[in-house]
Amino acid sequence: MRYAVFVTGPAGSGKSTFCRNAVLHLQTLKRTVHWVNLDPAADPEAYEFAPTIDIRDLISLEDVMTELGFGPNGGLVYCFEYLLQNMEWLEDELGDYNDDYLIVDCPGQIELYTHHPILPTLVTHFQRMGIRTSAAYLLESQFMEDTNKFFSGVLSAMSAMVNFEIPWINIMSKMDLVSTRSKDPASGRNGFRTRKDISRYLDPDPLLIAPAANEEEEKPFSKKYNSLNRAMVQLASSIQREIIEENPLVSFLPLDLTVTDSIERVISHIDYTMQYGEDEEPKEPNDMDEGDF
Repeated sequence: MRYAVFVTGPAGSGKSTFCRNAVLHLQTLKRTVHWVNLDPAADPEAYEFAPTIDIRDLISLEDVMTELGFGPNGGLVYCFEYLLQNMEWLEDELGDYNDDYLIVDCPGQIELYTHHPILPTLVTHFQRMGIRTSAAYLLESQFMEDTNKFFSGVLSAMSAMVNFEIPWINIMSKMDLVSTRSKDPASGRNGFRTRKDISRYLDPDPLLIAPAANEEEEKPFSKKYNSLNRAMVQLASSIQREIIEENPLVSFLPLDLTVTDSIERVISHIDYTMQYGEDEEPKEPNDMDEGDF
């Protein structure tokens, strides 16, 4: 049985960094792991080591933009449509790997997860090849600085999860940049949060968006819209409570790549979602011989 984890999320959420650290961590666990790059816009100089399989060997965004005159968004869609038309290339690349763990690094164009059927179609191809799949959606901790932006990220994660229809976890990345101590000069770039406050984001609390109405009251230009703003907040809170709190489809695992236990916890959750190793037969160590018994 082969396994594949699709690492998704908006641009700048730390997907490639997570992939690199996941590969290194799994290698320390003596697993056979491969990094699959599906981002045709990736900068090859940004990687510490080359991916095992790279979509840029088939097509790159730079070539599409140069030769066809597409913009970056249209170019990415074209690259994936081209990949789906040439799936034999990917099947050949994946053909030699058995009982392996694939970390699939996806691009940061959010429409590919929430709107287009391209990546879900690709996931279906993986499943037809006998690869057990799951996905991780990364959201940067900086989103906690703006509650409206945060809930936009929550709904995007939910939309992507519904679109993919595979085992799924959500990760709050870059937690090393969020400080729980007010006097912490070494961290806190993404804000100061108490542990109780952080928990309201990891298990999203709909009432986090309620202060938006009070903020609008301080702006003279918006005075006559205060009643409308309050009504919208109440409606949004009601919808969020019904979707998120009563049916908790979205929650986040904190990820701090400076702490080994943090990435180990995330990998364990990924393993659990796709039942890693449950169908495997026990294997004898390679260095054993009959004299050991």
